[in-house]
Amino acid sequence: MKGTILVGTAGQGILRSVDDGATWHRLGLKEAIEFDGVVRSLAVDPSDPARVLAGADAGMCISTDGGAHFSRVESPMNGLTVWAIAFDPVNPLRVYAGTGAPSRARMFRSVDGGGSWQALNVELPEFCQGVNRPRILTVCVNPTVNDEVWFGVEEGGAWRSRDGGDTWERVDTPGSGIGNSDIHAIAVLPATHGLPMKHLVLTVNSVCSSEDQGNRWTSEPSKARFDGMYYTRTVQVLDAEGQQLLLAIGDGTPGTRTCIYRSEDRGTTWAPTLQHAAPNSTVWAFGAHAADRALVFAGTKYGDLLRSTDGGRSWFKEWRAFSEITSVTWTPFEAPVKAHPQSIN
Repeated sequence: MKGTILVGTAGQGILRSVDDGATWHRLGLKEAIEFDGVVRSLAVDPSDPARVLAGADAGMCISTDGGAHFSRVESPMNGLTVWAIAFDPVNPLRVYAGTGAPSRARMFRSVDGGGSWQALNVELPEFCQGVNRPRILTVCVNPTVNDEVWFGVEEGGAWRSRDGGDTWERVDTPGSGIGNSDIHAIAVLPATHGLPMKHLVLTVNSVCSSEDQGNRWTSEPSKARFDGMYYTRTVQVLDAEGQQLLLAIGDGTPGTRTCIYRSEDRGTTWAPTLQHAAPNSTVWAFGAHAADRALVFAGTKYGDLLRSTDGGRSWFKEWRAFSEITSVTWTPFEAPVKAHPQSIN
């Protein structure tokens, strides 16, 4: 492949490869992101493959050269850990980001592509029952009605805005059909071929879906659908129509058994994909780009990097291991990454 693979980690900052994974390089010593820092989220600007946003323990950072170098954006997120980033696919100048543990969980918005940020008016508790300090694990913009924005909190519920983030409402209310406030991922599938718009909310132990604009939800326990595994981690939409999806699930966190499932009918049915080597822990993150929808990456909690070249139908493990993989992406832009000098005894 031509382009740059970016792997965000807890403990090694961002590792990058520009030779199809043959060699990997950490960030240098004078970057805004420490070479042994924590990076929780990565996002490539859909309008400019050279621009990459990285959510780190230092706050929001930006690269304009495909991930070769990063600088910190001075913003209200300085010193906060950024767990999730989402570009508006209709208007990429509008970007959303969510923070969380060990800092406060808050939502932020940019209207200039990530150059400046403002805090949004939504109040989340400082502490919660399950993970002590909540964290915003997912942010999702409706691909056709882009004023509709979602975010999900571990633990703190599913939230929706209908006005581009100005105001918010909590969706997982009693009787909604979403039975758990531990939200791991959210996706919105556009209406297509006579099918209505579909919303998916993944809780820690179930897949919830709605086909009536998110008013009523059907919740299906994951353990009964996915070979006894309950830990429902994340979902990846593979095509513009939302027909093909990938779902990552495991037997816990970090877990000892994991599988990637694939759907070709908008999440109605799922089939296990072929894993040529058993991953060492639960698959934690997917990475994909519209420039090549057949190429998908997945990273596990204990640092295995998986690659698919057939749209997620089969997976091969990369040759090297990483520290905890928190996020992974790739961009068709070839970053000018160079090896750093090494000390030789």
